Amino acid sequence: MKKYNSQRLIPVLLMAAFAGSAGAAGLQLLEQNASGLGNAYAGSAAVAADASTIYFNPAGLTYLPGMQVVAAVNAIDVDSRFSNRNSTNPALITGQGGNGGQVGGLAFVPSLYFSMPLNPQWSVGLGINAPFGLKTEYDSNWVGRFHGVTSDVKTLNINPTLAFKVNDRVSLGAGVSWQRLKARLTSAANAGGVVCSNIAFLSAPGGAAACGGGALNNYESSVELKGDDTGWGYNLGAMFQVSDATRLGLSYRSAIKYTVTGRAAFQNPTVTTAGGLNVPANAVIAGGLYNGGIKLDVKLPDTWIFSGEHKLNDRWELLGDLSWTGWAKIPKLDAVRTDGALTGTTLSHTQENWRNTWRVALGANYQYSDALKLRMGTAYDQSPVDKDNYRTPRLPDNNRWWLSFGAQYKLSKTGVIDVGYSHLFVRDSTILNNGQGADTASKGLLDGTYSNAVDILAVQYTHNL
Repeated sequence: MKKYNSQRLIPVLLMAAFAGSAGAAGLQLLEQNASGLGNAYAGSAAVAADASTIYFNPAGLTYLPGMQVVAAVNAIDVDSRFSNRNSTNPALITGQGGNGGQVGGLAFVPSLYFSMPLNPQWSVGLGINAPFGLKTEYDSNWVGRFHGVTSDVKTLNINPTLAFKVNDRVSLGAGVSWQRLKARLTSAANAGGVVCSNIAFLSAPGGAAACGGGALNNYESSVELKGDDTGWGYNLGAMFQVSDATRLGLSYRSAIKYTVTGRAAFQNPTVTTAGGLNVPANAVIAGGLYNGGIKLDVKLPDTWIFSGEHKLNDRWELLGDLSWTGWAKIPKLDAVRTDGALTGTTLSHTQENWRNTWRVALGANYQYSDALKLRMGTAYDQSPVDKDNYRTPRLPDNNRWWLSFGAQYKLSKTGVIDVGYSHLFVRDSTILNNGQGADTASKGLLDGTYSNAVDILAVQYTHNL
């Protein structure tokens, strides 16, 4: 019987669980609990409602009484559809294909937290979650298949934290994050275009005629890029009890740099229509579109959050949130070959030119009874993509409004359940992407519009030990 290394198997199983489609802008997954979803995550760095404060502001651990375990799951349903306008084919491709079908889908994002006070001043905690994620998938023969078909990005974050209560007014917190990223990207590749861009083939007798006469039309390869890497980061936080009714929170989560390594796998066609040039044509495809190692450098962004919580009276709480995300750290994504004849050359280039973004959220809580609390909130969330020619089908993102509702019910002295729901009104997006000029012949022009919407439903159970 084959023996499995459990140290390698456990992270794989966790990665399968901690995956999802981004509900927030970009690749960001704000959905780290259910208790905050009902407020559209307003006040996230100030409320310290439960052990999920580990993610939003670790200083909040000092406000939690006793040991606590929190388990939450967010169901994120993304409805995204493309409508073609005036797309054009890459060179030698004569059939465009359809609109790609339903691009989004349903994904589940779980999170786990544990907190424990060591003494009246010190508290510790552990969070396990997925801060970033992405899943889009088109029909394999859609019009933009040379730009992308499947995009699947998953992260796993393990975050031990420590908090210190300086006095009755100030608490500080810090944590270390070990994070793993896995990515899988697929697309079509223009095999005929590779042959007809080869100078040696064009110079051979009959080569130019074969390319110009249609003998190499509609030869397509498919390619899958897979890779992973791990990285380290940190998070810091502070909470200030300004008065008995008002608390402010400030937190920072660092950027994490990855060098994703993996392999490119091609499925290439066999040229049968180029007459006596079949053999050299197939040799050019095999030499240019070969299976081999790749690497991709990417830095996932840092985030600042400033939040406030104010108790109006025994029934009402008001919440506010202002956050900043450093998406400009992703100007481009280049997959570079690491072995074979083309070592060091760029296999895939995507110009992102993302911008830094702001998010503003407002919320309120109403204590209906000793057992039941009602939540509501709204937010405006900027997208890192602000130009049509840099929007890609892998992430057809745009600015969005959140409308959120939720409730908390105390089942007993030890058990609490939270539920939350948000609908995200995403602005319709226009895409006008030709590979930023350099790749027009190999990718074509993708010209069309996207209609997007997101629904999120979350459930959380908190157990006080």
